[in-house]
Amino acid sequence: MGPNETSPLTPLAQEALEALASTTPPGGELTYEQAYAVLAEKEDLEPPTAEDIIERLYNKGHLYEVEGKLRLTDYGSK
Repeated sequence: MGPNETSPLTPLAQEALEALASTTPPGGELTYEQAYAVLAEKEDLEPPTAEDIIERLYNKGHLYEVEGKLRLTDYGSK
């Protein structure tokens, strides 16, 4: 893998990203608590796992934070 490539998301992280994208309106945002609740409801993830997945998505650039709220990057707009 070259220096500009990122590792692909795990299937669980991809499903979590899709769940978040399906519940967040374009240009919308979620609090961390709302994001955890979405993952608990749609993906049946316990809080520690949801927190880990959110952190992974953030670190890989799929999510970013503005004033304490999470926003998705242009997921699915390509």
